[in-house]
Amino acid sequence: MRQITLYTKDYCPYCKAAKRLLQNKGLSYHELDITHNIKLQAEMRQRSQRRTVPQIFFDEQHVGGCDDLYRYFDMH
Repeated sequence: MRQITLYTKDYCPYCKAAKRLLQNKGLSYHELDITHNIKLQAEMRQRSQRRTVPQIFFDEQHVGGCDDLYRYFDMH
């Protein structure tokens, strides 16, 4: 089983939607809340080359944001 990692912020509705989708699919995930953590924010930007949240990874594969996650499950 792949490890799913989400970079999130506590006030983000897209983060909540992505977590809800994963929960509805019965998938567990590791959440990294970057709201007040500059080091994790920098790590997320380096890994994803993006600044917005959520940023989602399956193992080391970058899936993208919330819309990308929905598209991923529509295709698989």
